[in-house]
Amino acid sequence: MIRILNIFRIRELRNKVFIVAFILLCSRVLAAIPIPGVDTQALKGLLSGNQLLGFLNIFSGGALANLSIAMLGLGPYITATIIMQLLTMVFPKLKAMYYEEGAAGRAKFNRYSRYLTVPLAMLQSYSFLKLLISQGVLTHITWQQSVMGVIVATAGSMILVWLGEIITEQKLGNGVSLLIFAGIVSRLPIDLRNALLSYTPGMLTTYLVFAALAVVVI
Repeated sequence: MIRILNIFRIRELRNKVFIVAFILLCSRVLAAIPIPGVDTQALKGLLSGNQLLGFLNIFSGGALANLSIAMLGLGPYITATIIMQLLTMVFPKLKAMYYEEGAAGRAKFNRYSRYLTVPLAMLQSYSFLKLLISQGVLTHITWQQSVMGVIVATAGSMILVWLGEIITEQKLGNGVSLLIFAGIVSRLPIDLRNALLSYTPGMLTTYLVFAALAVVVI
């Protein structure tokens, strides 16, 4: 507790904490701004019946359940980063850039990852919007609205990437990790309430196994 209080006695560190807190708040605001024309009941049914989408919703901090402008979360950027890391095994120049050129090389490598994020985000948002339309979650959608939805979802994902970089610049941790953590934590009260409401004695074993895995991971 004393260490936490000491943080706020150092002006520079205090300002960094406030900046990070404000950015995390902005990310939660983005997750709450929905795309127009959503059938919320159909969306809930789709998420509850699809474990993969439910899992993605957790990592997007509930943005997927709200079908917000940040519904893709940081998924496209994480995918782009993984692809770029794999490409270092194929292209020696990329490997040298990342491992041998120091901070400048890693900065260039990260810039390429951001470039790759854009087409990946567009592809993911288009595929997801087509799924929502086919399931009746989005109704009476014109092709112009579909294009706008792809642009908005892609922009939302890139804004999150930008916010993550600002957090990283404060040197208080990895920005992407903190944004994902904040999203998961923000969902905990809702998820715990839902778990308690849906609890049955037969689910006790499942909860115990989950708790044990959580302890091991921590």
